[in-house]
Amino acid sequence: MERLKESPKRVFINNVDSYASKCIAKFLSQCAFGAPVDAEGETETEEEEEEGRVGSKQSGEGAFHVVGTVSEEADEGRAAYVVDEYSKLNREELLAKLMSCDVVIYNITQHADQVEEASWAVSALHNEMSHFSKPKMFILVSTVMTWACSKSVDPDDDPFTDEIFWRRKAHPNFKQHIDLEKRVAKMGKTNMKLFSTYVVASGLQYGMGEQTFHFFFKTAWLGREDEIPVFGDGNNIVPTVHINDLASVIQNVIEQRPKPYYLLAVDYSNNTMGDIVKNISSALGPGKIQKTPVEEAFLTKDLSVMEIDSLLVNLRMEGVYLKELLSINWVCESGLVDNIELVAEEYRQTRGLLPIRLCVLGPPAVGKTTVSKQICEHYKLHHITLKETISETILKLEDTVRNAGPDAESEDTAAEAHELLNSLKDSMEQNGGLLDEQLLVKVVRDKLMSNPCRNQGFVLDSFPKTYEQAKELFYSEDHESEDEPSLIFSNSKRIMPEFVLCLDASDDFLKNRVMNLPESLVKEHNYEQEHFLQRLARYREKNLEDETVISYFDELDITPMYLEITSSSEPDSLLLMQKIFDTVGQPRNYGPSSQEVEEEQRRKAEERMRREALEEAEQERKEAEEARLRVARWEEWTKGLVEVRRQEEELLEAQSVPLRNYLIEHVMPTLTQGLMECCTARPQDPVDFLAEYLLKKNPLNH
Repeated sequence: MERLKESPKRVFINNVDSYASKCIAKFLSQCAFGAPVDAEGETETEEEEEEGRVGSKQSGEGAFHVVGTVSEEADEGRAAYVVDEYSKLNREELLAKLMSCDVVIYNITQHADQVEEASWAVSALHNEMSHFSKPKMFILVSTVMTWACSKSVDPDDDPFTDEIFWRRKAHPNFKQHIDLEKRVAKMGKTNMKLFSTYVVASGLQYGMGEQTFHFFFKTAWLGREDEIPVFGDGNNIVPTVHINDLASVIQNVIEQRPKPYYLLAVDYSNNTMGDIVKNISSALGPGKIQKTPVEEAFLTKDLSVMEIDSLLVNLRMEGVYLKELLSINWVCESGLVDNIELVAEEYRQTRGLLPIRLCVLGPPAVGKTTVSKQICEHYKLHHITLKETISETILKLEDTVRNAGPDAESEDTAAEAHELLNSLKDSMEQNGGLLDEQLLVKVVRDKLMSNPCRNQGFVLDSFPKTYEQAKELFYSEDHESEDEPSLIFSNSKRIMPEFVLCLDASDDFLKNRVMNLPESLVKEHNYEQEHFLQRLARYREKNLEDETVISYFDELDITPMYLEITSSSEPDSLLLMQKIFDTVGQPRNYGPSSQEVEEEQRRKAEERMRREALEEAEQERKEAEEARLRVARWEEWTKGLVEVRRQEEELLEAQSVPLRNYLIEHVMPTLTQGLMECCTARPQDPVDFLAEYLLKKNPLNH
């Protein structure tokens, strides 16, 4: 009863929005007094966590109130597993926050820039010990890379243990980390009751979405490579720990306060890097690996130098104190390889990489394949048709038989492939190129259970066609077995469609559509008139039966989405696809990669430049045309102006003839005589003389 009244510990974690710190914070926030978190149940709450909710706590009050710094303030607000988040604090403000906490955890396994801050934090707290209101604990989450250059003195090459931590030697790029480990240990020796310090050296972390191994998980999940790369020879032994097991170690350190201050947090595996990548490839990808030079790792954008150094480490390690002193509720005690299915499922769930599974049904020529391809393109799904699936299966079986290795496992695989290949070919020969129903369902089921379909999802085009096919496809033939009912259900659930689209159209519409198809498409889809009408009649007849494919999905509470096709016009098709996209929702896969983003930006830039060039050319053409018209108009106007002037001159000339005749006849003789008289008389004022002469001699006066 007295324990129930204990108040929750306030725990500070740096960079609480980063991978490791976030997982530790989530784990601690779910711990309750007297009831450690059942870490193995973590995956049961993944879907809730994807929606922003944290899984339910164990019975009892929460033992820890987590606060921490974030790299930048989140737009959607504080995370549910954190009581307070701090961003952009100066050192004085940060110290005040640290002083208010019972436990301070600094994780330096991801970001090297946190080493300096962690060093400052432990020193600042040590200097403030006299002002502590109650004891405090400082936990440094470090990395096994501070052991990377250690030399074993044991001739039997026993694993390194935390009992001999003083003999560790760090990787050259992790000198700061080991110096900080020593500083933290030193600070805790001054007054252990008031200020205790611990160093937890973490193995390479995995689980809950991945960080260090994310490159391999993502490459395998995307399925674009035939082989997943292993950098180096892959024989290096990599010490690892599930991130929730690391969090459990930290929880135990807080609650049990063990005497050793240096602990190794590693699981009990001795997996090589090659084994790890091989199992990731098998669980999510093609199942094959390829050893590549170490230098190629540095050309990989998705790997930091810190991660590359970690992936190349070669250490056999064992956490003795974990086994002897702590009570760890292990998630993956035996390591990543032995628990790859669990870890792969955590990866899918945590990152929201959930497959979208659709089945598209309808009469012939209604447009199922067109709709299926558009859905696949939008959601990056796999388009499953019977013809392509059968051809692909036969090619893969032939390749397996042809390339069988000398080992026993390869020989067994080749023998199974050869047997199935013969069965398929015999069945197709006996059935006119078609498979019998049992083999057909097996081929389709195997395709749907393949890693690409399990990863991204699929669109099953025009299959199943009958109730019996649907029942056999989505529940294996031994589904009534009581030995492994959960496994059988799990397998059937993995391929069960989430959405069933039922396209339909009137018979007249379908007939008209087929009549207007090009001859090549008619032959490709076997839509010759007589055959098409038989297929259409057969489809209508089957859908009048009591047990249909649609009724099968209805029984499983999968409500089909009925879509009536009444037009082949582009606007109507776009409206139809938008309705489907609204129903299915957002894609559940990786967004475009940095290369795809760059390619899209380059494509858009080229398109913009091409458009601008066309617009510029059009503008130049318009300007040239306007200039030509202006020149033509100017020439025409100039010609008109010359003609007007000529006409005006002719008019003036015509109008001046009477006046000129009058002047010549009546004025010029008198004026000439007057000028002659003026020259003879030479008066002082010639002008007055001439004026008076003209006045006297004016013909009008006579």
